[in-house]
Amino acid sequence: MPGANGPGMPTLELSRPLLDEVIATRRDLHAHPELGFEEIRTAGIVAGRLRELGYDVHEGIGVTGVVGVMRGVRPGKTIMLRADMDALPLTEESAHPYASQVPGAMHACGHDGHVAILLGAARAVAERSSELAGRLVLCFQPAEEGKGGAKAMVEEGMLDRFGVERAFGLHLFSQLPTGVLGFREGPFYASSDSIEIRIDGRGGHGAAPHLSVDPILVAAEFVASVQKVVSRQVDPIEPAVVTIGAIHGGTTHNVIPSSVTLLGTVRAFNPTVRERMAERIERVLRGVCETSGATYTFDYQWRYPVTSNDSAQTQYAKLLAERTFGSERVFASEKHMGAEDFSFFAERVPACMFLLGSASDPSTSFPHHHGKFDIDEAALETGVRMMTALALNAPERAP
Repeated sequence: MPGANGPGMPTLELSRPLLDEVIATRRDLHAHPELGFEEIRTAGIVAGRLRELGYDVHEGIGVTGVVGVMRGVRPGKTIMLRADMDALPLTEESAHPYASQVPGAMHACGHDGHVAILLGAARAVAERSSELAGRLVLCFQPAEEGKGGAKAMVEEGMLDRFGVERAFGLHLFSQLPTGVLGFREGPFYASSDSIEIRIDGRGGHGAAPHLSVDPILVAAEFVASVQKVVSRQVDPIEPAVVTIGAIHGGTTHNVIPSSVTLLGTVRAFNPTVRERMAERIERVLRGVCETSGATYTFDYQWRYPVTSNDSAQTQYAKLLAERTFGSERVFASEKHMGAEDFSFFAERVPACMFLLGSASDPSTSFPHHHGKFDIDEAALETGVRMMTALALNAPERAP
């Protein structure tokens, strides 16, 4: 494919041994998942591989994060490529030889593939180090799944420490065909915040509800009423979600409990909408509790901001993808209500996150966070080639 990558870009054909190593790495990581801020084994593998390849390695950033740095032979920008490393607290339901060997933990979101892809790109770049300009920062991030590993790395000064000027990241996606790449300028992933509620009533006998204040009934009224926040208080053209994902209360058939706890998630794309959700939700909660004589505690946890892609970086990365793979494999992605802590990087430097399709048949199209989630490993080659293209091209050509 000479010239397929545009002026100044080398042909990015990958050797069979390199691709075999990427697949083997992914399967090894899949079999040995580690939860957020517990990625000791994974981080050790990453650090060891990077050292073997000649990178300057920095460990323990954001608890278990690893950063590998390689300096180019010519002037250029410092760009960061990111892969998240953590698994989910989920039991795997597949029977693959590489299925999770850790009870209650599983790579059900593709992070094992992300690490394998970036390690493959690290090797491909090391083999072409004479072509590298600027400075390449490979970020292996812990704890994306709800614990804010990116935030921890940013708060430790990682971006400033390594002088990061641009950031790029990919996410395997089981709802797209294998090997296609999706890009979107502006808001891409929603914000994600959590609510934790306790409703306190007065317990009693189920046969005498008039002598009690039933927190289960109050909770039910709240769950139904809080949906009006989205349907009647948020502009219909602004996406927002309030989901109550857990309710805990009561012990048996005929006892009214004293309290009920609820857990939920709140999503939005507009920062102004996000800022007002806590007050709106609490107002509904206060109203149903006061009506019934119950009391409450309300904890609104601000977690991940909107992941918004820089327009110039997204246009650049999309064009690079078209030059590398052909325009037929590149498309404009829709927004996603899922959340990403890549947002903490994107708040600080011009950045672009993009999707990599990994579905080839029903076995690889289960949704993320499902016990049968898996990827078509043919997608890994596309990921390695795209990350390598960014590493070799972006320091000189990213706007």
